[in-house]
This record gives sequence, structure tokens and C-alpha cells, in this order.
Amino acid sequence: MPVTDYLERNAAEFGDNVALVELNPEVKDTRRVTWKDYDLTQPEPFMPYRRQITWYVFNEKANRFAHLLLERGVKKGDKVGILLMNCLEWLPIYFGVLKTGALAVPLNFRYASDEIDYCVNLADISILVFGPEFIGRIEEIADRIMPHRLLLFVGDGACPTFAEDYFQLAMNCSSRNPAVKFSDDDEAAIYFSSGTTGFPKAILHKHRALVHAAVCEQKHHSQTRTDTFLCIPPLYHTGAKMHWFGSLISGSKAVLLRGTKPEFILRAVSDEHCTIVWLLVPWAQDILDEIERENIKLSDYRLEQWRLMHIGAQPVPKRLIEDWKKYFPHHQYDTNYGLSESIGPGCVHLGVENTNKIGAIGVPGYGWQVKILDENRNPVIQGDVGELAVKGPGVMVCYYKNPEATKEVLTGDGWLLTGDMAMQDDDGFYFLVDRKKDVIITGGENLYPVQIEDFIHKMDAVKDVAVIGLADPRLGEIAAAVIEVKSGKSCTEGDVNNFCLALPKYKRPRKIIFASVPRNATGKIEKPKLREKYRTIDPFASMMKD
Repeated sequence: MPVTDYLERNAAEFGDNVALVELNPEVKDTRRVTWKDYDLTQPEPFMPYRRQITWYVFNEKANRFAHLLLERGVKKGDKVGILLMNCLEWLPIYFGVLKTGALAVPLNFRYASDEIDYCVNLADISILVFGPEFIGRIEEIADRIMPHRLLLFVGDGACPTFAEDYFQLAMNCSSRNPAVKFSDDDEAAIYFSSGTTGFPKAILHKHRALVHAAVCEQKHHSQTRTDTFLCIPPLYHTGAKMHWFGSLISGSKAVLLRGTKPEFILRAVSDEHCTIVWLLVPWAQDILDEIERENIKLSDYRLEQWRLMHIGAQPVPKRLIEDWKKYFPHHQYDTNYGLSESIGPGCVHLGVENTNKIGAIGVPGYGWQVKILDENRNPVIQGDVGELAVKGPGVMVCYYKNPEATKEVLTGDGWLLTGDMAMQDDDGFYFLVDRKKDVIITGGENLYPVQIEDFIHKMDAVKDVAVIGLADPRLGEIAAAVIEVKSGKSCTEGDVNNFCLALPKYKRPRKIIFASVPRNATGKIEKPKLREKYRTIDPFASMMKD
């Protein structure tokens, strides 16, 4: 059944139970607002410190927005864009779109105005819903996009003149299920690639992909109605939303936290009794750093109910998890591999029972097949490096309006080429080696930056590291390590070079750069930015400092 049916079920069976909580620690207002405080005929307060809604109100809000869209002529197959920071309105709006049979099109909140314009046109968006943080960016392009589109403003305060007020319009709409008929084979959503390897591509998914993502997540992490999931990453990304889908399946509470400071995360876990937390590598490392510096005392928080910490979206240094288990020995741990083209996390996952294999991305996820292919798309010998390919119900339909790019990654028999280089060990576990486009060819040898990054991560002073290829007149490319040092620690070029003596000579970085390591909103290292920033470095120059 479609994911919208799960929402209807939760509203009917668990209607009075809390579905979503929004925490905004940067806001000073500490009122606790519940659905019982709401006057449904009036706009809601938009950003107090803590807000919550029940499953009944969640479903009611989705229905109201669905009717608003239908009244404005939205029909099956139309596209509705969502440009919001994580907030209590995000998911009801998303489900309201799905209930009409239209396609939900979440947009990256980091997009500049020209990128918003590009994506709106590429995805054929007819209605764009946006929040107060984006007024300036939308205003810059409003004249170009308004003649053919409806702009809906979701926020407290005055509605911009070029938009209409979501709250005022939706509160007068019916709260009943619109009962639009659609099936698992109908198109449901368009997501955009992260853009770390170029301009975003539009990724088309059917309803069956959303359903499989929900079932897969619940199978992997065993959510029950007693669990509470802490969601920190942006909901526009498949990863965050598909992990939340486990809460949808189980009818359990989720907390949307706006802020990534270690004390915000631990306070949310403590106050909201969170049992499952999905972190990105930088956030987990920040928590460990604050504990080690004694800026945080775990005894100040109620954390005994926290049962699972899992990480995705990027390779996870083994040292990080080893350090984590020192402070949280009772935690289950999992890592999840996926991409937007495979509807987010879960096509490969470690599994909480396989912590002896930390460092691997894992085994095929529930309902998924995995193999490794050579350049001719033939399977490699077990243990050899090749391109990771996955197949399952979550594989995208296509890159929307881009058949050439689609042919590059989708085979005729349904396999998705991920662009990630990987290998499988003798026990059947898959290890991510690197992005195909990030492979460095130095003197005829292939270097996989992730392997070097994992090694350098073992240094106690290193907070983050990115290895990139820089042009070299003799070797073609050399490996350069961009190293971010932990606060209060010291690290020199000599320290790194001495540590790397344990690597084969051809794998040792030829250039050491001390600088911050940029990551996007989903935690992936922005290597194109680093390559552009440092591409003019003299390969024979001494150590660079940023």
C-alpha cells in the first residue's frame, strides 16, 4: 500500500499519540505548544522552541493541503516543489502533495536563486512552497517564475506580495481524505542529486520505491511504537526522510532537531527520550571532541534509553566508531549505504549484528541485490575492485528529462551503476573504496582516496581529512591530503609524513594542506570545491596552510 495509507492508519489507530516534535534550540521562546493549543481556524505560531503534533493532526494537515492543491487545479502527475528548512510543516505538506497524486519535489535549502530557478524549470514545478528563510532568493526570481506558477509562503509574519499565505488558505480547506486513486506504479517524487559531481540531476521515483524504503528501514532497525527517532539531517534529502519512514511504519514519535551542536543533540536525546539517532560523521566527531575536552559530561543527560546510533551518507572511519563505543558501550551501531537514485539509505547496510565488520558498508539490504562490475560491466573476481551496482524496488525510474545520463547508469535489466568503487571480502561484506570520479591515477597506479583518508583518520589530532588529486608534470596526478586538525591539538607536515610511512610508498600523500574540510548538508566531502581551490598549487612547493 502507498505510504499515504500508513499515515491514514496511524491517524485512525494512534491518533492521540505524538507523531512529530520540532525543536529549535536557537529560539529563546521556551513555550511548549501541542496540538490541543491550536485553533485550527487560525494560523499557527511558526517557530517557538518546541512544537508537536499528533498523528491525527498530522493527517488532518496533509488532507487540508491536498484539498488546497486540488482546488488550485493540481492533478495527478503535476509537480509541487518544497523549499523549507526542517519544521513541523514539512512532512504534512509532503504527504499532502502525495495524496493528490501529484509529485513532491523537495529542494535543497542551500540552493542559490539561480539553482532554484534551474530546478523549478527542470522538474516542471507548477506550485512552489517556501519558507521565510528563502524570501530573498525567491524574490530575485519571482518575476521569471510567477507567470506560470503559484508561490505559497509557509511562515509566521507578513506574507510576501509575490506569494500567497499557506496558513490562511489551508485552514479553510476540508480535513477529510481527498481519496484520489493512485497505485504503487504511479510516479511519486523527484529528488535532486547532491551536486558533488556536477549540477544537480532530477531523479524520478515511483510510489513503490517510497514504500520499499519505509519497509526496508523498519526491517533494518526494528522500530516499534515505543521508539523515538531523532532526525537532524535535512528532510529534502532522501536519507533523512527514508530513515524517518521507519517511524511512519511503526507509528512512533520522531523529533526534528534544528541545530547540530553536540549539546543540542544530547539535550534532545535526553529530554525527548530518543532511542534512535542518525548522525553524520562530523556531528559524531564533534560529540566525541566535546566529551574528550570535558565540555560535556554525559552524566548531565538521560541517555540510558538510547539504543541505536547509525551513520550514513559517507565512509565512516573505523577509529570514530571505536572511540564512540568507549563512551557508549551499550549502543547498537549500524552504517547505511545508499544514494538518491536508490531512494536513499539501505540498499547496502552493515547490520547491528555485524559490528566486527566496522569499516565495511555491509551486505545487501532488505530486498536488494548487489554486485561489483568491471569497465565492461562484467562481474569482477571476489576481492577485486570494481564499480558497485545495485538492484531492487528502490531504483529510480530515470533522470527526469535526461535520457543520456539515464543510459549511463541504468542497465537494461534494472541494475543501477552507483559510480562508487568497491570490493567484496571473503565473508561477503562490501567495502567502499572511492567515488569512480575521485580515483587518482599517479604514475599509472590507481589511488583510492578513501583508503588513504581512513588511514590518516587514525591520527589522534585529525578531526577530518579529504584526499584529492592535484596535477603533477611527472606523475600526472599526486595525492594531496587536506587535513582539519582537532581544536586544541597540534599536527605538522612531519607528523603526517612520519605516520604515513606505514603506507605503501605510492599511496603516501605528496602534499599536506592544513585547512577545513567542506561538507555538504548530507555530510559528503565537497571534493570538487577542494580540487578547484587547490588546483594551482605548485606540486613542488612546501606545506600549505589555509
